[in-house]
Amino acid sequence: MGEKSKKGGWCGWIIALIVAAAAAGAIVVLVMKKHKDSSSDAASAASEKKYGDALKVAMQFFDVQKSGRLVNNKISWRGDSAVKDGSQEKLDLSQGMYDAGDHMKFNFPMAYTATVLSWAILEYGDQMKGVGQLEPAQDSLKWITDYLINCHPKDNVLYIQVGDANADHKCWDRPEDMTEARPLIQINASTPGTEVAAETAAAMAAASLVFKSKNSAYSSNLLKHAKQLFTFADNYRGTYSENIPEVATYYNSTGYGDELLWAASWLYHATGDQTYFDYATGKNADSFGNFGNPTWFSWDNKLAGTQVLLSRVSFFNSKVSNSDTLQEYKKTAEAVMCGLLPKSPTATSSRTDSGLIWITEWNALQHPVASAFLAVLYSDYMLTSKTEKMTCDGNEYTPSDLRKFAMSQANYVLGDNPAKMSYLVGYGDKYPQYVHHRGASIPTDADTNCKEGWKYLDSTEPNPNVATGALVGGPFLNETYIDSRNNSIQGEPTTYNSAVIVGLLSGLVSTSSVVQSFT
Repeated sequence: MGEKSKKGGWCGWIIALIVAAAAAGAIVVLVMKKHKDSSSDAASAASEKKYGDALKVAMQFFDVQKSGRLVNNKISWRGDSAVKDGSQEKLDLSQGMYDAGDHMKFNFPMAYTATVLSWAILEYGDQMKGVGQLEPAQDSLKWITDYLINCHPKDNVLYIQVGDANADHKCWDRPEDMTEARPLIQINASTPGTEVAAETAAAMAAASLVFKSKNSAYSSNLLKHAKQLFTFADNYRGTYSENIPEVATYYNSTGYGDELLWAASWLYHATGDQTYFDYATGKNADSFGNFGNPTWFSWDNKLAGTQVLLSRVSFFNSKVSNSDTLQEYKKTAEAVMCGLLPKSPTATSSRTDSGLIWITEWNALQHPVASAFLAVLYSDYMLTSKTEKMTCDGNEYTPSDLRKFAMSQANYVLGDNPAKMSYLVGYGDKYPQYVHHRGASIPTDADTNCKEGWKYLDSTEPNPNVATGALVGGPFLNETYIDSRNNSIQGEPTTYNSAVIVGLLSGLVSTSSVVQSFT
């Protein structure tokens, strides 16, 4: 009896020790988990602040690029310019934005800029507002759409360019000091340009959604022009760079089918009119959809953007989500995403050693940034619709995987690259000092004209004015960057690059659900 009691006492102590050890272990695990969660939260907050800070920088380049009589000008070295643009046709085409480091207004990429900026505002307006950038984004968008409205004086007439590119590129002067002629180019029923008319329709339709609650009359006017331009684009089909050969040097079009589908998709979102949905999913989709073949989203090719935009309908609109053609758009959008994910079986090999998507030497950053913008959109569509995974040749990937890819491209741009340099001018401690940009390169008190300004192009001194927010062309495939003002391949920023970097950074400011409907 006594022996049994002694043995039972030992067992009790052992059990107590085991329980105590288990409890201590659980506490350690809990503390470690909390520490890990806390560290993760801190890292996430730091990333979000980084993207918010970068967004504030990127948004400023739209102000740098503005033409016309400036309102509430925030760029000290910019002033009024091109105030008589359009006057020969008794039109006010003074607004809009210069294309790049020059003084041209090319409406094809400018309209794309407006469409993408509208898309970014519609998806991520709350994130923009959180860092004080929603109003600047809306103001910059309206600066372009005011101009586009004035470019469309009649149903079947659209002015698509201001300035003579050959003459413009023979000058190196500030926009405020321009004296060269500013001729106009138009498309019309006898000289059609479907892609420019359709892209302008897309821009106005998307922008009409942005301003719907803010300025309903303006929104209605935009939508009216969008409908007219889409009809014009569809009824009078023709490639603008074939019909007007002089535009092909700078913004040659590879076809207009993608713009027709893109514009119809935006008009469907803006109106809810089934006619536009049927247009985008009917015989035109068969002709132009190129389903199953991933493409790169750019000012020239809108297919990947259309596929992602119509995937939004598939995710959130149960009334039409069963459409077979709509599912083809979604499948091709997922093929685009699978090509972007670095560990996917179908991942593109078009990357630098450090993982940056790299397609073209000239303006190399346009494709990785645009691709990352689409990736963060698709990730958020999946999150909002509670879609846990997508499949790439049998391998499963999550919204988080897409977001990580988008962050990797953004981080590269912001300085996480072999050059340890930010390609976003004005962000970070090290960024390009010799940006290929006329206004930035010439002192504001310089007395120059068309020819005398060339000495500033060749100057060895850094730019006297910072083109804040400019996203330069970017690195070569070997990830080197030559910071020279004469290096326009790498050092020239474009306004349309700003639209995609603003969209990407806005999407990364915070992780949150997107709205299920724009209306």
